[in-house]
Amino acid sequence: MRSEGILGNEEIRGAKSTTSKRTKWLKRRERWLVVLGVILHAVYMLSIFDIYFKSPVVRGVDPVPPRFSAPAKRLVLLVADGLRADKFYEPDPEGNYRAPFLRSIIKNQGRWGVSHARPPTESRPGHVSIIAGFYEDPSAVLKGWKANPVEFDSVFNKSRHTISFGSPDIVPIFCGALQHSTWDTYPHDFEDFATDASFLDLWSLDKFQSLLNQSNEDPKLKKLLQQDNLVVFLHLLGCDSNGHAHRPFSSIYLNNVKVVDHVAESVYNLVQDYFKDNLTSYVFTADHGMSDKGSHGDGHPTNTDTPLVVWGAGVKHPMPISSSNHSDRGFRFVDDHVHDAPTPIEWGLHGIERVDVNQADIAPLMSTLLGLPCPVNSVGILPRDYINMTKAEEVEAVLSNTKEILNQFLRKSHIKQSHLLYFKPFKPLSHYSSILDKIEGLILARDYDAAMDLSENLRSLALQGLHYFQTYDWLMLMSVITLGYVGWMIYLVLHVLQSYTSLPGTIFGMERADERNSHGKIYLCGCIVTGMLCLLFLLEHSPPLYHAYMIMTSFLWVQIISQYQFIKALWKHLFQRRMNHIIKLIATLAVSVFIAEFLVNSFTDRKLYTGCFLIAGATASIYLFKSIPWRSGIPIYVCSACWFLSIFTLMPAEIPDNNLLVVSSGAVIIIIGIAARWLALHAGGSKYWQSICNCELKNPKYSTLFYLQALLVALSSLMVYLSTTHRTENQELHAFHQLINWSVAGFSMALPLFSENSILSRLTSIFLGFAPPFLLLSIGYEAVFYAALGLVLMAWILFENTLFNLNILNSSANSFKNVTNHLNLGYDNRSLQLSDVRIPLAFMVLFNIAFFGTGNFASIASFEISSVYRFITVFSPFLMAALLIFKLFIPFILVICAFSAITKLNQVPRMGCYFLVILFSDVMTIHFFFLPKATRHGGHT
Repeated sequence: MRSEGILGNEEIRGAKSTTSKRTKWLKRRERWLVVLGVILHAVYMLSIFDIYFKSPVVRGVDPVPPRFSAPAKRLVLLVADGLRADKFYEPDPEGNYRAPFLRSIIKNQGRWGVSHARPPTESRPGHVSIIAGFYEDPSAVLKGWKANPVEFDSVFNKSRHTISFGSPDIVPIFCGALQHSTWDTYPHDFEDFATDASFLDLWSLDKFQSLLNQSNEDPKLKKLLQQDNLVVFLHLLGCDSNGHAHRPFSSIYLNNVKVVDHVAESVYNLVQDYFKDNLTSYVFTADHGMSDKGSHGDGHPTNTDTPLVVWGAGVKHPMPISSSNHSDRGFRFVDDHVHDAPTPIEWGLHGIERVDVNQADIAPLMSTLLGLPCPVNSVGILPRDYINMTKAEEVEAVLSNTKEILNQFLRKSHIKQSHLLYFKPFKPLSHYSSILDKIEGLILARDYDAAMDLSENLRSLALQGLHYFQTYDWLMLMSVITLGYVGWMIYLVLHVLQSYTSLPGTIFGMERADERNSHGKIYLCGCIVTGMLCLLFLLEHSPPLYHAYMIMTSFLWVQIISQYQFIKALWKHLFQRRMNHIIKLIATLAVSVFIAEFLVNSFTDRKLYTGCFLIAGATASIYLFKSIPWRSGIPIYVCSACWFLSIFTLMPAEIPDNNLLVVSSGAVIIIIGIAARWLALHAGGSKYWQSICNCELKNPKYSTLFYLQALLVALSSLMVYLSTTHRTENQELHAFHQLINWSVAGFSMALPLFSENSILSRLTSIFLGFAPPFLLLSIGYEAVFYAALGLVLMAWILFENTLFNLNILNSSANSFKNVTNHLNLGYDNRSLQLSDVRIPLAFMVLFNIAFFGTGNFASIASFEISSVYRFITVFSPFLMAALLIFKLFIPFILVICAFSAITKLNQVPRMGCYFLVILFSDVMTIHFFFLPKATRHGGHT
């Protein structure tokens, strides 16, 4: 007799037919949501630059001709790339100063201080600040290694002729499209991090000396050199390259400071001997510093504090420290450095007045010394304590600086007013012309002090006005983007509830035909409103991205409103549930938001993860002790793995070199692989392991694959030792070692594709497959972190596997419900339950620990560039960056593989969990969205 089963054959066939249609609809909807999510996040990510980091370059600003005589006929600019202020000023262990010539200048001839750079402390933004006088938006870092034409005004543009020698990554930025320039660069191959790069500084010196020698035989060149408004720019890359390769505490970097001082002395002697007129000004500084770990980019003082020494024509001589106020105390430093910071005693300069400046202030200083108009987009303020001019000329110089900034403000105001239908002006400068007239009157009356004060106040207001127009659209854009993110999250919640949960059929069903008419009305109204808003943007000549933000946000909310019937039914269904269900829902939401905020705060304090994993390990083990026999060892293992991982976020982000630790980590990884292999073959008899093991498949080829992977891990550990030893001793990367490293890394990552299909065996193969490239990219304790992360991921899988087995015990009582859920979702997946939220939340925590376990991912200067030296040493920024990013993503690959295994193990819809991950990530995104500070143009508060 044929059995009808629980539901009956007809009902099952009908249900399967419905399931097949629903599965196709769900697949289409998932693809649509993925595409929509990618577009939405890409568009909204660009809004950061419109809100916080707009380009400060204003086209059509008129230069302000100076009304004072030039103190200098020519200027020499020496920029020591990557030179830290403390390493320049402090003595060596023997008490000898590393820059004796420049120290003698500080004590006898010129002025000195610290130049404060603004993040991102990279080469291009730093040089733009020095030479053009403004702070580029952070996106300009992406242009940092391109020899692109000049896109902005600079001191070089205003000069009569510019001579420049140095790096191919810097010099062409300013001279590549400059007609009145003579320049040359060394080949990219010279920038080899395996060598002592101080010879690059000597190359620039030799080229300048050769040019002077050549002029003695070339009348045309000699005439060119004798012109006024001449700028000589020497870019000295040695400290930057040696800092990256050997770190700023190394003897090579510190010796490079002596080389830089030698270059400065040689250039000074060459110029003085050649021109013999004492009409040359000299500026020595750096574009950025260097962190202790050999990187830069963030706002740490080791990266923002750079030396500044100015001497020669038009520059004041040293002065003893005075208790009187500095003339420029009314501004703030861009790195939030305090005024009148005490000079470290070990610098030996505490008796000489120190004058700190913002990095952008150097451009108007150089322009003033040469008697040139300030670059038209400069926001630097003239540091009066450096210039040696009469009171009348000093006022004129400050007024020229003020007018140039005011012209930028007026241009921005004019552009904004001409585009907007409703314009709100910057009221404090509504009567700027009368202030200018008053200043001119005070100058004619020779009341220079009053004219100076009024000029500086007007300059401060102009800088505030620039900031006002830079952030003019801030409120509107923030509102649109925030509404867009909230709409996207609500849209995701509705999709997850409709597609992956077991809500009643009255809520869960497809849209009825009688609802489509109302949908059409909603879409029509949405199109009309969106069209009107976009027309308004069009009339105001708003950027195209403004239209994209508005269209995206309107589209999402139209989609939400179109589902008002489902939302209404869902709301009614919620209030029909028992109070304990509502309490569970509220508790789950509270825990989810708490974890999201915890992850946000971990970006600034990675030590939070230590407490997190200590608590998680103890809580999970206590739960397992109560649920399964302690003899299984699983509770102890889960607790030990979590506590072991918690150690790493207590370690310093500056990873010390320790090749022995990296090599030892290779052995640990092999031992972990052997243990996992043994469990995969022998532990399947236990009910707590059988779901993730496969004892039936004992194919010899899988054993061979395992032995091959273990051998590659051992070989990569050996190559770590051999490559590093040879590079250290011979200052080069051996070509044969380089070939082996690339081959081992590439080949090992392909092997997991051939592993057996059980969960534990596949994950073990992935763990061993990515270990060789990670070891070859490691320099210290992060190699141990890789092993610890693997142990924790295994603990996560075992914990979820235990819950899965405990749920099986109760499955018979809910068999009818389970069959219905499986038919609803299709495949072998069950419906998502409220308790399943733990899976995406755990994934997010592990995702973040994968990044923060060995550094601060929130900082672009957090990770070691020396990690790539076993693959490449010749400077290649994009390849090096790709290797560093790949290293960061290897732990993430392990986490996502474990996440996929758990969704398969628990039979939950994987895409549903992914959408929940995106949902919680966007909660974090909204928080991060309000964290950046809008960039200010100048140093005034």
